[in-house]
Amino acid sequence: MQLPFEFQIGLRYTRAGRRARRRNGFISFISTLSVAGIALGVAALITVLSVMNGFQKEVRDRMLSVLSHIEVFAGREPIVDPGQLIAKARSNPRVVAGAPFVAGQAMLTRDEAVRGVLVRGIDPVAEPLVADFLKGVDPRALAALEPGAFGIMIGRELSRQLLIATGDRITLIAPQGTMTPAGVVPRLRQFRVVGVFDSGHYEYDTSLVLMNIEDAGRLFRVDGVSGVRLKTTDMLAAPQIAAELSVTLGSDYFVRDWSRENRNWFAAVQIEKRMMFIILMLIIAVAAFNLVSMLVMTVTDKQADIAILRTLGASPGSVMKIFVVQGAMVGLLGTALGVFLGVLLALNVDTVVGTLETIFNFQVLPKGVYFINRLPSDLHWDDVMAIGLTACVLAFVATLYPSWRASQVRPAEALRYE
Repeated sequence: MQLPFEFQIGLRYTRAGRRARRRNGFISFISTLSVAGIALGVAALITVLSVMNGFQKEVRDRMLSVLSHIEVFAGREPIVDPGQLIAKARSNPRVVAGAPFVAGQAMLTRDEAVRGVLVRGIDPVAEPLVADFLKGVDPRALAALEPGAFGIMIGRELSRQLLIATGDRITLIAPQGTMTPAGVVPRLRQFRVVGVFDSGHYEYDTSLVLMNIEDAGRLFRVDGVSGVRLKTTDMLAAPQIAAELSVTLGSDYFVRDWSRENRNWFAAVQIEKRMMFIILMLIIAVAAFNLVSMLVMTVTDKQADIAILRTLGASPGSVMKIFVVQGAMVGLLGTALGVFLGVLLALNVDTVVGTLETIFNFQVLPKGVYFINRLPSDLHWDDVMAIGLTACVLAFVATLYPSWRASQVRPAEALRYE
């Protein structure tokens, strides 16, 4: 099928701008610069957003190795029969495991050092089903968390900071005191460290301690358990599953998923991602300004051709379409090239960074400073589509003013000195 003459002439101008370098060298240079600018902006935006998605996924997975996908509470009252509650929750086919827990805050003392910690009383058998980081812990350490033995597990960073080793004894001070004739006396209990865990997340490795659920109940004087931790088949669907469980379990229970527990952190990440999208989109906007300059100079150079087309019967709208096609082709070429380079770099960013580190002898993420030592990347195709579409829209908008200028050329004035 034959294309309309506006498209044919627009495509011819695009190809001519690349071939006729002697006569239109500067215009061709600006055109190439526009393509390169759009491609660079698109590739940079795809790569940066993929790396940000990778960091978010890495941190989220490490957080969820410690946290549960869903937690169920009974308000301020303890849960007396957690087994029945877990069985009722597992009636949902997307809930695969559950474990009871007792949670509380305490002060950990070691010699003269004092540290606030989050205490989690666990069932050593059921907890590894909902906490992935415990799968890498020595089974003998978990087995040592026997009721009445008052054993405790601490994070690796906490053990390094307070110089605590397996077998040492530490003291926990519960905030709930005991009333005596002399006043409120803090409740103290000495525990023996039976193991050290490494969750891969600094916050939890410095503030979380684990003990047997019965020992935690005695420490905090909880008659029952604080709540139930649930694991789902898909952690990304946890908010939807939590809503379903709220209906199933009734209004007596409060259901909270992992996204609500860390709402501020994930909201900050999303805001940062949007701001990075806007900032890097300015690179594409600059390239669009180059596209405007190229088209303005092309219109000036092609005034005689425009006048001839007008005398042959071409309408101002047809002339405008010709230069819109020319500019849109440059924008599409730059966008396509940028998407190709961006996807290629996003899928191989770890290899590229490793090669640059070897050549220049430096580390982007030094060990001991960051909790990961590689540059993660998670390519989302919806991000690629949004970036490509936005770049094409900017390129199209950039063609409107020069094309309108071309449609306003008067044939008599343009041919007066020809």
